[in-house]
Amino acid sequence: MRQGWKTLVLSGALLAALYLLTGCSVPKMILNPQDLYALPTLPEKYTELNTLLGAILDGGAEYAAPTSGTNTQPVQLVDLDGDGREEAVAFFRNPNDEKPLKIYIFTVGEDSYQQTDLIEGTGTGIYSMAYEDLNGDGRMELLVGWKAAVDQQVLEVYARGLGSMEALVRANYVKYITMDLDLDQRRELVVIRADEEGEGTADYYSWQPDGSFSSQSSARISVTMAELSQQGRVTTGMLDGKIPALFVTGVTEMPRAITDILAVRNGELSNIVLSEVTGVSSQIAPYCSLYPTDINGDGLTEVPWPTQLLSLANEGLSYQRVDWYCYDSGGNGTVVLRTYHNMEDKWYFRLPEEWVNRIWISRMTAPDEASATFYILGGDAAEAEPFLRITAITGSSREYRAVRGNRFLLSRQPEIIYTAELLDANENWKYGITADGVREAFSLITTEWAAGDN
Repeated sequence: MRQGWKTLVLSGALLAALYLLTGCSVPKMILNPQDLYALPTLPEKYTELNTLLGAILDGGAEYAAPTSGTNTQPVQLVDLDGDGREEAVAFFRNPNDEKPLKIYIFTVGEDSYQQTDLIEGTGTGIYSMAYEDLNGDGRMELLVGWKAAVDQQVLEVYARGLGSMEALVRANYVKYITMDLDLDQRRELVVIRADEEGEGTADYYSWQPDGSFSSQSSARISVTMAELSQQGRVTTGMLDGKIPALFVTGVTEMPRAITDILAVRNGELSNIVLSEVTGVSSQIAPYCSLYPTDINGDGLTEVPWPTQLLSLANEGLSYQRVDWYCYDSGGNGTVVLRTYHNMEDKWYFRLPEEWVNRIWISRMTAPDEASATFYILGGDAAEAEPFLRITAITGSSREYRAVRGNRFLLSRQPEIIYTAELLDANENWKYGITADGVREAFSLITTEWAAGDN
């Protein structure tokens, strides 16, 4: 998200930092010890802003910062109009007013702030705040999520007009996303919500020739809003041919991951994997905490499909492989990569195509070690042979144990070391791998940081 905001925090320690950032030179002086307890002097414009905020508080209001998203500060500094100077956006609640939720916008002049806009709303709180230049004119639109009720959120999109804030959109929503879906260099809005019958739907808001921003089409979503809200995720990405798309993943109780893929066709939003027979997405797979991502670094987005196979130890079914599908604009999927994902030890391994249906993997744990052993499957009653072992080592003696035997280093992390060793069967197997090949195929599973939904 393109943002230029900074948080305005009026505390003693940060006041000093703010004073130094003004670029003032400090003459040589002798300090009285008592002076060390005095706060430094703020630039005048910030002092006046603090006075304006104080007057609102004195009028019976209280700070009501957004509770989700990336912008959760009660006062935010944002360059809304692209002139290089930051406006101040402040969030309040005044329970005595008919519209208790308030978003004040203060514009800075040469040396002072003054109130220029006020957005008011009703509900239990301000859920989120986002700043987006949707039409590419250098000015930020404001996307406000109001918490209307326990299970209801309302999105409003505002643009700064000549005289005041102009409301472009008002819609109930569960999730929303902005993205240039039609490649016109302007960002469109997709609002995901439940319709009157409780079915999932995605509304597509786009820019019109007259400059208006309105909903032009809708697409059916396979999952319920509960399945999307709990463990679901909306991912922006690319289809084959570098076509922008949204990947909407919901998780059912079974659990299953259902992924809808939304793209623009002939100016309208379409769910390209929605089956005409079943009315739901054709992309329904076991859920293993994996979501669409660019797994192979080719700039396109792949959708995971875990494959369930029989266990060598007769322990029932186990997910031994993840097939990653890339889709084209017609909804046709092609496997572009297969991996083994070790979610417990937070690493994955890119499997050579020659290994498919020829190997098995078992995981065992010991004090301060967890190992995954790769086996060559034997024909008929032949015993499976181990040919590769990858180990995650923890504990105080991990550096010593990491070089034990024929182990070689894969990755060293602050609290864990990952090693591998090639076992005897690897040497004579025609699909065997080298140490460099192991290093190239090994990757850590990184956790995506998320500040919450907008």
